Amino acid sequence: WIWKAAIAGFCGSAVHTLLMYLKSRTGLLPAFQPYENLQAALGHLTGGEVHRIVPWAMSFLNGSTFLGFCFGWLYARLPGNSGAAKGMTFGILGWAVMGFVFFPLLGLGPFVSKLDLGIWPALFSLAMILAYSVVLGIVYAALNSWRPIEPPRAGLK
Repeated sequence: WIWKAAIAGFCGSAVHTLLMYLKSRTGLLPAFQPYENLQAALGHLTGGEVHRIVPWAMSFLNGSTFLGFCFGWLYARLPGNSGAAKGMTFGILGWAVMGFVFFPLLGLGPFVSKLDLGIWPALFSLAMILAYSVVLGIVYAALNSWRPIEPPRAGLK
């Protein structure tokens, strides 16, 4: 299941990265820059400058490995009858953790409330996480249903 989780996590991370790129290109919520906030927090922790690729790479690798492995381990325990439904449950749980733990650690407050942008950062982060987790779930379920084709046995017609 580990390689399936890694591939599914990679696919989810690719979708997440694409959506973050589109956010940047379209100028959507310009005051909400979670990678820049993470970059600043990492710089503060290390006492130096952190290149802007580091938060993106951390997010991509985390989504491709750790979160993918957590999803693979939890897959049978998550509610839902499809990979998409299980991914949605995983995403909502992840969104709650991000909103109540990760964003406050970055100094943004619960669900980015300190930016005074209303509900939009919370909804955008929900959309981003659901895009990641639903793709993760769909790909993981597809990989789980895949069975290699066995060659015909000698003597059978």
